[in-house]
Amino acid sequence: MSQGIRLEVIDLKPPEGCNVILGVSHFIKTVEDLYEAIVNTVPGARFGIAFAEASGPCLVRHEGTDEELRKLAAETMLRIAAGHTFLIILRGFYPINVMERIKHVPEVCRILAATANPLQIIIAETEQGRGVIGVIDGYKSKGIEDEQHIKERKEFLRKIGYKL
Repeated sequence: MSQGIRLEVIDLKPPEGCNVILGVSHFIKTVEDLYEAIVNTVPGARFGIAFAEASGPCLVRHEGTDEELRKLAAETMLRIAAGHTFLIILRGFYPINVMERIKHVPEVCRILAATANPLQIIIAETEQGRGVIGVIDGYKSKGIEDEQHIKERKEFLRKIGYKL
């Protein structure tokens, strides 16, 4: 008989200048396939990836091109410890640059977050294991943009090169 469920919140604050992508996938080759998807899309990309196995030795598998980010991704994934989840920490480029490629990696089931904001990862734990049941990305809405905010949004997108 089940002993119930315990909820936990894991705080994840991306390092300065970094973004994170948190998702759900399956199969041990996730780490290598995500690695290839990123380096084939953004040459010279700096990132770390970690993937939590859900069977066998249940290890956190990790790869990356930046040792600091690789280590941080692995340590963070060990705190999350939810089988079949992955975490990518990116520096110097944005999730939008790799999201389509990541979504098309055969093992990827879904993306839970892609952000530079602080995340709160909501974990459910049972006798069997742990799973991510949701994320809180950033902060709650404070209002509706006005004309000045619209102008600022459009200027920002042009400043960072995503609009003409």
